Amino acid sequence: MYHPIKTISSFFLFVVFTTIQFAYSQNPNDIFLQNGSFEGTPACCMTPNGWTDCGFKGETPPDIQPALNQDNQPFFNVTKKAADGNTYLGMVVRENETYERVSQRLIKPLQKGICYTFSILLCRSDTYLSASNRDDPKNLKQFTSPVLLRIWGGEAYCNQKQLLAESPLIENTDWKKYEFEFQPKSELNYFELEAFYKTPVLFPYNGNILLDGASHISVIPCPNDPNYAQYKKEKDKTNSKNGTASNKQKENTKNQNTTTKYDNTKPKEKILKYLDNSKMAVGQVFKIEKLYFNTDSAVIIPESYPVLLELRDYLVKNKKIRIEIGGHTNNKCSEKYCERLSLDRAEAVKEYLVTNGIDAKRISTKGYGGKNPVASNSTKEGRQLNQRVEIKILSIAG
Repeated sequence: MYHPIKTISSFFLFVVFTTIQFAYSQNPNDIFLQNGSFEGTPACCMTPNGWTDCGFKGETPPDIQPALNQDNQPFFNVTKKAADGNTYLGMVVRENETYERVSQRLIKPLQKGICYTFSILLCRSDTYLSASNRDDPKNLKQFTSPVLLRIWGGEAYCNQKQLLAESPLIENTDWKKYEFEFQPKSELNYFELEAFYKTPVLFPYNGNILLDGASHISVIPCPNDPNYAQYKKEKDKTNSKNGTASNKQKENTKNQNTTTKYDNTKPKEKILKYLDNSKMAVGQVFKIEKLYFNTDSAVIIPESYPVLLELRDYLVKNKKIRIEIGGHTNNKCSEKYCERLSLDRAEAVKEYLVTNGIDAKRISTKGYGGKNPVASNSTKEGRQLNQRVEIKILSIAG
């Protein structure tokens, strides 16, 4: 066990690192995160000062690592040294479909339409021995599979209003800096870090992610700002010197705002082959092929832009056609949640089309949830088929 003085020491370190981090936050527009170094008393199942547990009922909170148990052995066999300060945060995902997340209230809100950057040190522990839940403490399993980090903004603790960014799968076992860019769609007062499975999620599994050295949140030029090119050039130059894992990450996250125009990705061959006026009739329903979202969210991923561009181009050429965009899910969620998710996804497709020049009056949306399956939900393949967005032709002539 640690000496009794550890509580005083950890609090002192928290204050020291808080002061140091605040001193480096020179830009008055920057948003300072409390205890971004995750300093605290090393121990199982407790969040660091400044952070609130947002995990699942019946499951333990994340851990302040590296810690020793009562036998003076590393908790969960995690021995990684901290990269920033003395401690870091360890979070897991579980095969029982629960995962860990922490949140804090920002000292000032993220503003709608403003672009920000945020960085954090991430890695994976190649050993992480733990139980699946509090009721089964002796059944220890390895939690070593790679997971990813999702960053949320919200209006209250543990409220996930907007998925701001998502990391690639964190497979590295040495600390590496990851950078993210995001643009809030509304004012957000809370910031959340979430461990999550590899997406798309086919089966939940046991895995871990370690977090350290979270930066403050800095204002940057938006991609449509003339100053963005110079900012990116300087940032890429700095990252190439420091070995920051940013290039691939930015590619994965910079288009998460579905209002961003994306007009330069032409599909190599036609995807929506049914968009043929000679065969079109009112009432026909078609699936939007090759349309992908982040798991459990309405964030369209970049691989979807070719088909959305194709749909937009068709609507530009056929100005009298009106459509309904209908979202559908499988039955692996509550009825209310499925309906909300399916509607949000339909709205995301509409938002892309409207932002890229289509009159909003020509598009209606509806969330059907899991009410209209096209396959059995008892198989993985069937559930994937039921997760879809469809187009319904409402009218052809004005």
